[in-house]
Amino acid sequence: MPQMFHAASSPGPKRTPLPAARPPTPDAPRPQRPDTRRGPSGEQRDPFFDNAKYLAIVLVGLGHSWANVMSDNRLVQTAYTVVYVFHMPAFVIISGYFSRNFDLRPHRLKRLLTGVLVPYVVFQTAYSLFRIHVGHTGDPHVNLFVPWYLTWFLCALFVWRLTAPVWRMLRRPLPVALAVAMLASVTPGMGGLLDMQRVLQFAPCFVLGMCLKQEHFRLVRRRAVRIASVPVFALTVAAAWWAAPGMQIGWLYRNAAAQDLGAPWWAGPVTVLALFACAVLLTACFLAWVPGRRLWCTALGAGTLGGYLLHGFVVKGVLYAGGFEPDWVHGPLGALVVTVVAAAGVTLLCTPAVLRVFRCVMEPRMDWAFRRIAPQPAGGPGGTDGRAAVSGQAGRAETAEKAGAAPGR
Repeated sequence: MPQMFHAASSPGPKRTPLPAARPPTPDAPRPQRPDTRRGPSGEQRDPFFDNAKYLAIVLVGLGHSWANVMSDNRLVQTAYTVVYVFHMPAFVIISGYFSRNFDLRPHRLKRLLTGVLVPYVVFQTAYSLFRIHVGHTGDPHVNLFVPWYLTWFLCALFVWRLTAPVWRMLRRPLPVALAVAMLASVTPGMGGLLDMQRVLQFAPCFVLGMCLKQEHFRLVRRRAVRIASVPVFALTVAAAWWAAPGMQIGWLYRNAAAQDLGAPWWAGPVTVLALFACAVLLTACFLAWVPGRRLWCTALGAGTLGGYLLHGFVVKGVLYAGGFEPDWVHGPLGALVVTVVAAAGVTLLCTPAVLRVFRCVMEPRMDWAFRRIAPQPAGGPGGTDGRAAVSGQAGRAETAEKAGAAPGR
């Protein structure tokens, strides 16, 4: 009883008074409400990356469409050249950024197989059959080891993801990746199998993405960078206009060695370094103008895989049907029509409705094919789930930007 009385009458813990709230200063940035929207796996998504992926996939569709109408149109040739310098490097850099924590744990390997390898097999087969039976081309074979048209990105992403732990072990991964790319550029005849020329020549962009952090993306989105990007783009357009008539466009595809393009061997390493520098610079300028807030197109950033893998059927279908043959299509009006239709078509293919229809082949679960995998902790050395979209905070793990992202999910 005395003990009970003593406990009841003893004073409670001393409370520290809260500091008085300071009124916001005029120069202090206003706190932004966190984006509570969730991706397919229940993760938070950063609108900036979804906006970037959507804009990049539109540029991919425009590039594939412009290729069919630019022969007699210098303006389209210029736009095509500028876009091809940075649009795929931008996708590869973003893919590398979301792969920076990828490791060989079972649940991540499963997602790599179902989210990259299976779509590659399905669409490589589908595009080959489309080429054979609709395009009536001379090659009647389906070869899963020689990517055709746009399926090379999935093949490359599979290889890059598997080698991500190796890049992460190296002290200076970017110089090593550049050295490998330069060696590939002087090795003729290796571009067919798994499109290894592209895999190796684009590898520095992927490794660069793995080395980036959130603060690097915040850095390029500053107002000063945005202003500086305007003259950079203007000079790039002027240089592309001047070089377009005599330019060897094959350099931009990065799928051939210097000797394959009829150039001396030393031109390969020099061009690799020059294109990498230009790609990084223009990608930074592009990202500087990507909005960071949620827009009407933000939700489409989650469906860029559909836009990437499906728009090729439309472009090739129009080509096989003779839709790019009329003379007016190669004039200014035709180029404008092709641009508007291509952008609208890619946008439509990125919508959630299309993604739901094709999810069975783009993001199959395939639980029946794998042994049961124990649940993995959200944190730890390897980061979080491999397919989670970035939430805007450092430490979120990789997302498969399949597409180009086949870039991006």
